[in-house]
Amino acid sequence: MTDSQKYDVIVVGGGHAGAEAAWAAARMGARTLLLTMRRDTIAKMSCNPAIGGLAKGQIVREIDALGGLMGEAIDAAGIQFRTLNRSKGPAVQSPRAQADKYKYKDYVRHRLEQFDNLTIEEGIAAEILTTPSPLRGTPPLQGESYLDHTTQGIRCTDGRTFYAPCVVLTTGTFLKGMMHLGTTQWEGGRLDEPASNELSDCLRKLGLTVKRLKTGTPARLDGATIDYNKVELQPGDETPVPFSFLNDCIDRPSVPCWITWTNEAIHKLLLDNLDKAPMYSGQIQSTGPRYCPSIETKIVRFADKKQHQVFLEPEDEAISTIYCNGISTSYPKEIQDEMIRLMAGTEHAKIVHYAYAIEYDYCPAQQLKPNLETRTVPGLFLAGQINGTSGYEEAAGQGLLAGVNAVLKLNNKDPFILGRDQAYLGVLVDDLLTREIDEPYRMFTSRAEYRLSLRSDNADRRLTQIGRSVGIVDDIRWNRLQQKLADMKRLEDFLKSTRKDGQSLWQCIKQPQHPLSNDLSGDVDVMGLDLSKEVTDAVMIDAKYEGYTLRQEKQIAALRHLENIKLPASLDYGTIPHLRFEAKEKLSALRPFTLGQASRVGGITPADITVIQIHLKKNRQL
Repeated sequence: MTDSQKYDVIVVGGGHAGAEAAWAAARMGARTLLLTMRRDTIAKMSCNPAIGGLAKGQIVREIDALGGLMGEAIDAAGIQFRTLNRSKGPAVQSPRAQADKYKYKDYVRHRLEQFDNLTIEEGIAAEILTTPSPLRGTPPLQGESYLDHTTQGIRCTDGRTFYAPCVVLTTGTFLKGMMHLGTTQWEGGRLDEPASNELSDCLRKLGLTVKRLKTGTPARLDGATIDYNKVELQPGDETPVPFSFLNDCIDRPSVPCWITWTNEAIHKLLLDNLDKAPMYSGQIQSTGPRYCPSIETKIVRFADKKQHQVFLEPEDEAISTIYCNGISTSYPKEIQDEMIRLMAGTEHAKIVHYAYAIEYDYCPAQQLKPNLETRTVPGLFLAGQINGTSGYEEAAGQGLLAGVNAVLKLNNKDPFILGRDQAYLGVLVDDLLTREIDEPYRMFTSRAEYRLSLRSDNADRRLTQIGRSVGIVDDIRWNRLQQKLADMKRLEDFLKSTRKDGQSLWQCIKQPQHPLSNDLSGDVDVMGLDLSKEVTDAVMIDAKYEGYTLRQEKQIAALRHLENIKLPASLDYGTIPHLRFEAKEKLSALRPFTLGQASRVGGITPADITVIQIHLKKNRQL
């Protein structure tokens, strides 16, 4: 073994999860290898050319607050920025941006290439090497368990081997990927890229459960062949709000998007040819994303709808290609051609890439520890779509957490685990570990019970201190936060000590009809403090939400004791008296790590939790 083959952490997969995992590990000082099929497709936007959205925008802000890369990348490559849910409260407002997908991946790759301790190699992983390594193709020897084997490195399909005690798998849709376009099927991870087949078999041999999911993507159109006079203009915000807390503003011109609609003629065409759609012909057997269904699923599931919205989203600043958001499908090419001809504005549009569906392998995340390390193979971490999630943002967040935890394990430090009360990323991981995922998981604000506290505007105040403590937040980000906190304290003190008409300015902000409730930065006295709009907006939101957040903090404190009660790894649920059979069965299968986690397992009741607590106390295990 040469030094060029030895690393601290190996990240397999160059998607958004892989990029963040490699970024985190390298930034924390680990000697890191990023293995990707192609260097020029690192962080490639293989589906929609956008970052953020409802709840996803909060995740990107959290990634940025922790020192991750995604927020900076979209600020650099964004071509249109919008804040969603502006008419609602700050707790559910979410930033979203269209991206120049070519500039985005180039930005990410260039940032990764700046690390001296990060090596990027092209190749396809075929096997996770363990030590002592069992014979390939055979189960463990008698009396031997795969728990006796720890991660040693990886072997590539071309025979090359790389060694590291920690490996992070971020394989996206490549594990035994099967593409579908009408009756045509072929192996592939995404358009024009091969599948990864051997690695799936290796995971099964290592004792991991592997299942199948499905996703899809719509057609891309030649931007020059669309009649924009027939579609509705969708401009971006006049004053774009950056994703990264390191950036004060976005000063580039905005590129528009457009909206069109399907119609009854399109619906009739699709229904008449439903037998040609792989989703309905029986060709595709696995489950697709509930909240991003194909157009054939929409017209069947919502048969009463006469039209469905289609967003025409540019994939680059030059508007050379258009992503048709809302009509993902796997119909044959001739049906797709006819559908595009029947839609307003695209009657003469040229399809650059046809839509397709893809089935791929994933590992249900109940097999993971809260630090995203597999339970059965120490040193092996999984992040992204391999855990059953959908979306760039969910994948990137997992990648960041897995990369950090791989380095912490390497250094024999406590794992980095976020709670549901701390971050959407905490909600994401906890949901994956406690819920039976049978369809691609997508984050929503409604999944976070503490969303009043987990806003996109305060992600830096919630998480940058934590990121600093594990070594991923640099001095620039840290000093910027300290200055912001000092400015906020100065403004808050001023508002609470300054009175007008018998009440403090702090109280005035809380009154919806008061002018200060809408724009604090415009007040003459506040202007004299010379503060940024980011600071004045943050303080204004804090004032408005003060009563709600105080109540929520009490709820969090009341429930936190359950999160602190760790369940013994050896706990035999089958022997606990008075515990219901369903609870015994589910808890034995999922093996939650804390009593709080157990309480969120589907079908577990408060009475079950009480029974477990009593049992632990009696046996002095609490």
